[in-house]
Amino acid sequence: MKINLYLFLSAAALLLLGSCKDIIEPDIDKRQVNLLAPGEAYLSKNYTVSFWWDPVEDASAYRLQIVSPKFDSIGALITDTLVKSNQFAFNLEPGSYQWRVRAENSGSLTPFSAPRGFSVLPSSIKQQAVLLGSPASGALVNNPSVSYRWGTVYGATLYRLQIDTNNFADTAKLVYNQIFPMQEAEFSLPKDQQYQWRVRAENDTAQSKWSAVRVVRYDHTPPGQVTLSAPTEAKVVPLPVALQWNTVSGASRYKLYVLKDSTALYGPGFPMLLNTSSYTFNLGASGDRIYWKVSALDAAGNEGPASKLQSFVLL
Repeated sequence: MKINLYLFLSAAALLLLGSCKDIIEPDIDKRQVNLLAPGEAYLSKNYTVSFWWDPVEDASAYRLQIVSPKFDSIGALITDTLVKSNQFAFNLEPGSYQWRVRAENSGSLTPFSAPRGFSVLPSSIKQQAVLLGSPASGALVNNPSVSYRWGTVYGATLYRLQIDTNNFADTAKLVYNQIFPMQEAEFSLPKDQQYQWRVRAENDTAQSKWSAVRVVRYDHTPPGQVTLSAPTEAKVVPLPVALQWNTVSGASRYKLYVLKDSTALYGPGFPMLLNTSSYTFNLGASGDRIYWKVSALDAAGNEGPASKLQSFVLL
């Protein structure tokens, strides 16, 4: 019996330690960030430089700093950014640079790594590619007007944005094909569909490589109407009350409205977003008439028509 109690207490302690670690992040101030690439004195013919370092245990983000030419004689701060992963790509002009990284979490941070120097060499725009900003690949939008953003390429004077629905198989039949002097454009997608977009840098004499292709899906069609199933209209029921409704094709969540009358919400917790087609209601007093309705929402955020407003009476 003592052995069983000991094993139980040991298991409980391990669970408690694990849960505390989930809540309070461990100190990382004694740890070090190990830089991988680019290496010291690296010479890059590409203006897009990929930065890479070893992950640090218990870090939630990394602060990357790039300066020109050196940290002990800074002429320009190129970027000071917080990165979630241990990799980051950035477009730079020809010149000499240093970079360093530190790891961070909510309660502590490591020292910065020792800085590393590298150089970006002047090169033809033909060897370069544009880094895309937003929207992210796989983005799902319910507004037809989408803003497209991308990074600069040294030596470019214009940027060509192309949008298509057929992976650019026929460039004579693109949805959109325009040039811009800046790194941003807005275009309204014509109908619910999946689109691909890409960008190329240009100047008077040359064109860069195309950027990577990103996908964005436009969906502004709301899901269908919800039908309430239980409790039925005006039914007298005891607490707790199991509110139930049918699932709707294409719905990813449901919005539950509980009301004191036909217009006043029952409390600040409503309307409530739910991932299921049921909810246990446990408020109110005997004799109260409670009103309720439900609408469906899809992954793009479109909300369908609400169900018919129904009521029940608490026993």
